[in-house]
Amino acid sequence: MPTRAAKKSKASKARRRTALVPSTRAVVTREARTAYKEVQAGVKGLEKTIAEIRRGAARAEKQIEADAKRRVRELRKEAKSQLAALKAKQRDAAKTLRGLSAAAGESWKDVKRSADSILADARATAEGIVDRFRGALSR
Repeated sequence: MPTRAAKKSKASKARRRTALVPSTRAVVTREARTAYKEVQAGVKGLEKTIAEIRRGAARAEKQIEADAKRRVRELRKEAKSQLAALKAKQRDAAKTLRGLSAAAGESWKDVKRSADSILADARATAEGIVDRFRGALSR
C-alpha cells in the first residue's frame, strides 16, 4: 500500500504535466457565450414551433376528415331521399300511363302527351339532383 507521500508526489506530477500542456479549449468571450446562448434559445424556439405546427396540421387533417365523412353521410342521405322521390314519380308515371292507355283506347296521341309531360318532369327532377351532387362534389 502506498504511503501518503507517494500519493502527493503522483498528484504533483500530474499538475505539473497539465501546466506544461497548452489548453485545447479556445478562450470564448462573454459576448460570444451570450450570443451562442441566444442562438441556441432561438433554435429551441424553432423546434417548439415546428412541433406545434405538426400538431396543428394533424388536428386540421383530422377535422377535415371528420367534416368530409359528415358531408358524405349527408349526401348519401339526401341521395337516398331524392332517389325515393324519383322512384315514386316513376311509379306514378307508370300508373298514369296504364290508366290513360286503358281509358284512351285509340287516342294514343293524348297518352303520349301525358306520358311525355310526366317523363319531362321526372327528367327535370333527376337533372336537378345530379347537378346538386356534382356541385357538392366540386367544392
